Amino acid sequence: MVGAEKEQSWIPKIFRKKICTTFIVDLEDSGGSLCQCGRPRSAHPSVAVEDAFGAAVVTAWDGDVHTTEKPTDAYGDLDFSGSGRRPSNFLRLSDRTDPATVYSLVTRTWGFRAPNLVVSVLGGSGGPILQTWLQELLRRGLVRAAQSTGAWIVTGGLHTGIGRHVGVAVRDHQTASTGGSKVVAMGVAPWGVVRNRDMLVNPKGSFPARYRWHGDPEDGLEFPLDYNYAAFFLVDDGTHGRMGGENRFRLRFESYVAQQKTGLGGTGIDIPVLLLLIDGDEKMLKRIEDATQAQLPCLLVAGSGGAADCLAEVLEDTLAPGSGGARRGEARDRIRRFFPKGDPEVLQAQVERIMTRKELLTVYSSEDGAEEFETIVLRALVKACRSSEASAYLDELRLAVAWNRVDIAQSELFRGDIQWRSFHLEASLMDALLNDRPEFVRLLISHGLSLSHFLTPLRLAQLYSAAPPNSLIHNLLEQASHGVGTKVPPIKDGAEGPLLPNVGQVLKTLLGETCAPRYPARDSQDPHTGQGRRESAYLLSDWATSHPSRDVDFMQAPWNDLFLWALLLNRAQMAMYFWEKGSSSVASALGACLLLRVMARLEPEAEEAARRKDLATKFEGMSVDLFSECYHNSERRAARLLLRRCPLWGDATCLQLALQADARAFFAQDGVQSLLTQKWWGEMDSTTPIWALVLTFFCPPFIYTNLITFRKSEEELLQKDPDFDMDIGVNGEGPSGPPDPAQKGPHRRPQQPGCCPRRGCLCRWSYFWGAPVTVFLGNVVSYLLFLLLFARVLLIDFQPGTPGMLELLLYFWVFTLLCEELRQGLGGGWGSLASGGPRPGHAPLRQRLHLYLSDAWNQCDLLALSCFLLGVGFRLIPGLYNLGRTVLCLDFMVFALRLVHIFTINKQLGPKIVIVSKMMKDVFFFLFFLGVWLVAYGVATEGLLRPRDQDLPSILRRVFYRPYLQIFGQIPQEDMDVALMNHSWSDCASEEQGAWAHPPGVHAGSCVSMYANWLVVLLLIIFLLVANILLLNLLIAMFSYTFGKVQGNSDLYWKAQRYSLIREFHSRPALAPPFIIISHTRLLFRRLRRRRRAPPASPVIEHFRVCLSKEAERRLLTWEAVHKENFLLAQARDKRDSDSERLKRTSQKVDTALKQLGQIREYEQRLKGLEQEVQHCTRVLNWVAEALSRSALIPPGGPPPPSPPGPRD
Repeated sequence: MVGAEKEQSWIPKIFRKKICTTFIVDLEDSGGSLCQCGRPRSAHPSVAVEDAFGAAVVTAWDGDVHTTEKPTDAYGDLDFSGSGRRPSNFLRLSDRTDPATVYSLVTRTWGFRAPNLVVSVLGGSGGPILQTWLQELLRRGLVRAAQSTGAWIVTGGLHTGIGRHVGVAVRDHQTASTGGSKVVAMGVAPWGVVRNRDMLVNPKGSFPARYRWHGDPEDGLEFPLDYNYAAFFLVDDGTHGRMGGENRFRLRFESYVAQQKTGLGGTGIDIPVLLLLIDGDEKMLKRIEDATQAQLPCLLVAGSGGAADCLAEVLEDTLAPGSGGARRGEARDRIRRFFPKGDPEVLQAQVERIMTRKELLTVYSSEDGAEEFETIVLRALVKACRSSEASAYLDELRLAVAWNRVDIAQSELFRGDIQWRSFHLEASLMDALLNDRPEFVRLLISHGLSLSHFLTPLRLAQLYSAAPPNSLIHNLLEQASHGVGTKVPPIKDGAEGPLLPNVGQVLKTLLGETCAPRYPARDSQDPHTGQGRRESAYLLSDWATSHPSRDVDFMQAPWNDLFLWALLLNRAQMAMYFWEKGSSSVASALGACLLLRVMARLEPEAEEAARRKDLATKFEGMSVDLFSECYHNSERRAARLLLRRCPLWGDATCLQLALQADARAFFAQDGVQSLLTQKWWGEMDSTTPIWALVLTFFCPPFIYTNLITFRKSEEELLQKDPDFDMDIGVNGEGPSGPPDPAQKGPHRRPQQPGCCPRRGCLCRWSYFWGAPVTVFLGNVVSYLLFLLLFARVLLIDFQPGTPGMLELLLYFWVFTLLCEELRQGLGGGWGSLASGGPRPGHAPLRQRLHLYLSDAWNQCDLLALSCFLLGVGFRLIPGLYNLGRTVLCLDFMVFALRLVHIFTINKQLGPKIVIVSKMMKDVFFFLFFLGVWLVAYGVATEGLLRPRDQDLPSILRRVFYRPYLQIFGQIPQEDMDVALMNHSWSDCASEEQGAWAHPPGVHAGSCVSMYANWLVVLLLIIFLLVANILLLNLLIAMFSYTFGKVQGNSDLYWKAQRYSLIREFHSRPALAPPFIIISHTRLLFRRLRRRRRAPPASPVIEHFRVCLSKEAERRLLTWEAVHKENFLLAQARDKRDSDSERLKRTSQKVDTALKQLGQIREYEQRLKGLEQEVQHCTRVLNWVAEALSRSALIPPGGPPPPSPPGPRD
């Protein structure tokens, strides 16, 4: 404790104690040896006793006049012997101590965090037993609220009265609590009533002071400290054995704390201070009066008795209608009833002064329940404001956010009587975002908060700094900031604060270049001012500033920034709300699904990964439901929604995002499959029979007959129904590009090269051969011919020497296949060389190769081509002909297996292929178990049968191959059972030791040991039992489980794979290998020609993408937003009609009805009281009238008394 002693060595220089310097005889003491300060004459210093003249003149002792202050001699750590608790901090100080120094001591030296709330508990009768509901209030209401809000509880700190009960509540709560922050309870007690206070005295400080808090007899004058408190302020006012000496310091300290702010460096809200009055004697009225004069709100616990009940009844009467002189007269009787020993006039005056600040008083009754304590506290603080200015309620609003009580904020702060402005709500919105309060975010934004003005780089950096230190996103941000190569600048020059998060780099790391949202570079220049935009280069809105033609998606940039923040930090409800408010909803939902699943794979914590997967599934479902809503409204607009580039997600389309996110449910929708079918058939009608397609493929003149039908062009549909298309000027197959500003009149749709407006001969020819289904059919026929040629060469024409014509044709054919694979790998990942080569915004080469290699079938193609080149190289080298032939034979198997991929387009074979691919994983697990058992059996039997054999190839063959054949029934008994062998073989008989036998036959093998041959037979039985019965049935069970599990979802898998296949053949040239070399040559010349000259102004066709004009894109997003609102309304309606919501609403109505019934009973009692008062007044008036009628004051013949009113009709 040397460190703590050194840190607090300055305390005696600042804090003081009080010593009585004038002995004034207490008139109530008959012996005259007791001073009015409470100490005997012998305990006073000689100076105080010798001042007889001063004592004779003064008759009343004053702590400010008749005391002197000296350095304190009691401070440090307090160890309660036998309590098992951590030491508490304590300090003896004068009642005149500056509260600022005390607050600094608590928060800086003692290390307590600044509170979000201070609850000062007053009252208490001093009895050892407290009512049960009050105990629940302290334990489940006060202490739990203090823990959840980070509050301080301030009481007397003594092991008596209400301080003792609060200490018990703190102890019980901390014993039951397994985590979270500890409750901070502080005691402010008078030094003169602390028992065993001499054990605390040490001028150099006690670290710790051993304090005996139990075992001493009770005397009613001194009380021990309670061991459940974390800190004690022992206030010394110079008196001894007298309560109340701490009241002045306690009030000043609470008033000072109410002027401080929470947060680091005092940047938060003003600390609310609330007085909680439970029971209490007449002295508590003075304490409440002082608190109300200091503008401190008070909470009265009605039903606890004493001063609390008295003030609650008076407050109820003052608020009740008809309160007048009669009720003021009853107040005096009430004072006498509650405080029979007090002066009614003085106490009545105190109550009246308290009622002048009745807005500071709030009543809490046992009917409210301990769970609603936070609600009552917050209402008390809101009630104390009494202002229509929003600035007066900012602290209460932020406190409601800290407590997550959106119901209180709605009922008390957003009733319409407070004029809220956007800047008033920004601090509370920041608190709600940091503390994950989605309901508050909805509430604040719905009341006019401008998100575009709220979200700044500084606030965004603060939001990302809220990530836990060991979380995945925190580590990714750290890696991104250190990987930039330069030091990341702070928000402002010379200012300490959070560093700007490099979110763009993190998203590129997670999603790659293709799907990552676009952020401007750190040192990019503002196109308008030419100045650097380093400070704001971390918001998505800056991308719209630097790219004016792409600002359609970024009109909702603040929502998208917060949406990405919520996804990265895994704030589920926040992310869902920001998605509802953002744009590009379908693409954003799929992008969120992709991002969450990528982060779930990287997440080291299993629970966090599971939450990310659940949220990803939820976003996938939202994308499915929303797109289904859009598709049912308009198929063509929904198709454009799928093919539209989304600048927010790196110009990726919804289909690309769904493929990367493995959103199989999205591909399984009718709208997506309808688009894929349309793309698969190209310009032909999808109802064309397959036999007609095959017949026309082999007999091309049928193209010009009615056997092949084509879809109507969009221009013809537009002429029939001009309102069917909202995007005039959009090419259904590719981007339309921005309209020419100089062009006047309506935009015309650019036509495809080589096509006429009508379905002419040339168009029908190009449409048929350019359709992906025709390309697929041509590639299937070509691939089958290739396999036939490959088999013919291997079986007949593959001879040593010079290759023949068929073999050279095979080499050329494989060369064309290799050229096609290079085109797919280098052509842009998603597109091909047909798109005109890489342009700004396309993925770099590394990313394109990564996307290409991520497909298992592409890996199979590369393996087949590599093996073919290797086999041809061996074949052309003299002496390696047989090796080359072997490699090519194995390579033929790879090429043949590649044929499986072609049939995935079939609706019947496709799902079965998915099931087979899933079962292959089960086979590998089975082979692992089988291999372990096979090696164990093979080595054991070989060692028992042939211990003398040295031929390693034969040994390995018998160890591995023979047990494998035994599984299928090939059991060579004559090679294992010595009973079936020859025992008189000469070579075996010449062995030195043991009995030997030789298997029958000339080539049977080496000699077999006869020792323990029975064990070999037993091992064979066990091996067959385990392998044939256990393992094979295990494999069958695994297959059955996989089949049952995948069968229901195989359609989803197949539809997702169908997109990949259709996209592949949609981008392939029309000619099949080997004639595809003509298309490759044409594409190569076209690219070289474009490099020499500037690219044409006309748009270039891209596959599975459209790029809309700004106005068309705006209309499309508006249409999507409208249907998103309809979808959300329908979803909210379904939720509202659910049984749980109905039960919840019914419960709320019942609670409201019960409260109204309680109010009705209360009004009924008041009416009964008024009726009794009216009857009493009536009797008095009747008595007065009768007395006057008998009196001689009224002369005879006067007016008759009025008759009583009769009954009304």
